[in-house]
Amino acid sequence: MPELVEGVVVSLIAGYYDVETPAGLVRTRAKGAFRKTKEKPQVGDRVKVKLDEQGLAYLVSILPRKNRIGRPAVANVSHVLLVISAVEPDFSVQLLDRFLTFFSWQGVQVTIYLSKSDLLGEEKLKEVKDQLAYYQQIGYPVYLDRAKLAEELPGKIGPEAIWTLAGQSGAGKSTLLNFIKEDAQQETGAISTSLNRGKHTTRKVTLFKLGEGFLADTPGFSSIDLTPIKLTDLASYFREFKALSSGCKFRGCQHLHEPKCAVKDALEKGEIAQFRYDDYLAMRTEIEEGRIPEYLK
Repeated sequence: MPELVEGVVVSLIAGYYDVETPAGLVRTRAKGAFRKTKEKPQVGDRVKVKLDEQGLAYLVSILPRKNRIGRPAVANVSHVLLVISAVEPDFSVQLLDRFLTFFSWQGVQVTIYLSKSDLLGEEKLKEVKDQLAYYQQIGYPVYLDRAKLAEELPGKIGPEAIWTLAGQSGAGKSTLLNFIKEDAQQETGAISTSLNRGKHTTRKVTLFKLGEGFLADTPGFSSIDLTPIKLTDLASYFREFKALSSGCKFRGCQHLHEPKCAVKDALEKGEIAQFRYDDYLAMRTEIEEGRIPEYLK
């Protein structure tokens, strides 16, 4: 009798789906029913696979997703390891805030890693560290030491959790991945069916086992479009604003010109960084105008 098992799609290769199951890695084809419903399994999807007596496997259903992020897409992302470059390209709190706001909107936790810090002079590095200290203060884990990150990361990835890398082009995501997971660029895994047709030659999104879950090798987050965010919800994606908003006089306060605004009071006292508030205002303008600023395209 055919056996039905659950697993996680870890890669897509030329129409085949590699699925990590309790019995090991299985290469599958999707049932034709997916074409009728226009569903397409994505890396990260939890799926059901049917194994028959001949050792052939078919992906028969996709379990409900909690999210689907990026291009190429990764499904069910639980955490992002955000790589921000100190230099080449230069460190930018504006870009950092865009990423943090976007992932907050998506309901995904973020850990920040500063790459290329060894290329900065002492004075400039201190300035960047001071800015990152603010993000630590409001609750974001921040790493500057690659070795410490690589040591601690496996213990942070829980059962079946999916972490993925994100960051601007050239920030050093691939370098970090190879340091954390040395076999990432070579590993293809043992395939348990006869459908293995040779080496994988096309670079695709792949999940690699790390800790008790997975780390995605391709971020797919090269452009951050904030315009779909509802303007009245934007403030809630700034975690320090959200924490203070219960102290505002008006429910739904947008922290602009409203009287007795706890966020504006904290800003005046220096408890909220001016650059964060300025970025909030810039994002409001972007959403109101419905377009990404030219300098970010």
